[in-house]
Amino acid sequence: MPGAQSRAEAVWEGDLIHGHGTVAPASGAFPTLPITWAARTQRSAGKTSPEELIAAAQAGCYAMAFSNTLAKQGTPPTRLDVAAVCTFEVGEGGARISTMELDVRGVVPGMDQETFARTAQEAEKGCPVANALRGNVAIRVGAKLEGRRT
Repeated sequence: MPGAQSRAEAVWEGDLIHGHGTVAPASGAFPTLPITWAARTQRSAGKTSPEELIAAAQAGCYAMAFSNTLAKQGTPPTRLDVAAVCTFEVGEGGARISTMELDVRGVVPGMDQETFARTAQEAEKGCPVANALRGNVAIRVGAKLEGRRT
């Protein structure tokens, strides 16, 4: 059986610094989004960057991987909230993504903080997006167990 494929397209006009472009998913799950160098390096409002899209992919992928890990251990989560921060740097060696920081907060009945934090670290290794970044990007995971939400 062939693997699942995801597709997106980008259009760019002009040079790197003054140019602009768009990115769009083939699925139509979100609208065409504007991208610029300024949005990448200065966080311009209303525009996105490849790193923001990678952070979104990492947050979603990790939430699924962590949920699966918890369920396999017999402690499925009630809720997981994952924030991902992808850091883009320009230095002597050129431009690169240096770190991916994950902050997960979760409601998991019957679990203590220590087990939650340990399981959060284990689950990161089961995330395909993290595995694609691993070796090139430092990945850090912070985890906090929260009380029951109603």
